[in-house]
Amino acid sequence: MSLLSLSEVTKIFGGLVAVDNVTFEVEEGSIVGLIGPNGAGKTTVFNLITGNYVPDSGDILFNGVSLRGRLPHQIVEAGIARTFQSIRLFPTLPVLENVLAGRHCRMSSGILSCMFHTPGQRRDERAAVGRAMQELEFVGLAGFAAEEAHSLSYGNQRLLEIARALASDPKLIILDEPAGSMNDPETEVLTKLIRAIRERGITVLLIEHDMNLVMKICEKILVLEYGALIAEGTPEAVRRDPKVIEAYLGQD
Repeated sequence: MSLLSLSEVTKIFGGLVAVDNVTFEVEEGSIVGLIGPNGAGKTTVFNLITGNYVPDSGDILFNGVSLRGRLPHQIVEAGIARTFQSIRLFPTLPVLENVLAGRHCRMSSGILSCMFHTPGQRRDERAAVGRAMQELEFVGLAGFAAEEAHSLSYGNQRLLEIARALASDPKLIILDEPAGSMNDPETEVLTKLIRAIRERGITVLLIEHDMNLVMKICEKILVLEYGALIAEGTPEAVRRDPKVIEAYLGQD
């Protein structure tokens, strides 16, 4: 069953066609990789899915419902969470509070309840803290809950971003270069974590330049070049595709 589908999506910035008539589907429960040379339009596709940009044409459906016109926070509430190519944490806040920021969209207390610390608000907050700690345990950071986020290693900051995204109860998590600048042991931890996320029933769509990681964990790979989708299929099929080889290595 298709959870996410893009249909003839185009995005133009001035005279630059950043995304050119792109159509693809992400099946529920799958791990899908979106790859391509630098400047291929991968992050622009993510920004279109998450509401940071609006398509100039085409449509994006999530669970059969169009995302056109929805704001980023509304898309998170619909069940799509993301991380970013450049780490975006609250560096001086504790690790736990960074994850609580991701849980905010699922909390029911309003402004007045928070101002007066009503019993309902206190219950809501205790439940949110409990859930945030569960996500920290899931990514292996429970022991760092009270530490300031900036004190974590680079790899652990990446894991913290994933914990924050998971706290929003996503059906789909979008990871933008999660292995960027990670060393081999950190990448191995990330690989196991992505598989564990899928085992929780969460669909994964990721941009990644680490081809070993992509080929190891993805059932389906999408390849962009100059904003256009030039190939899609299994890792083995994409690896052998002449258009993909040319896009990455050039034509002799």
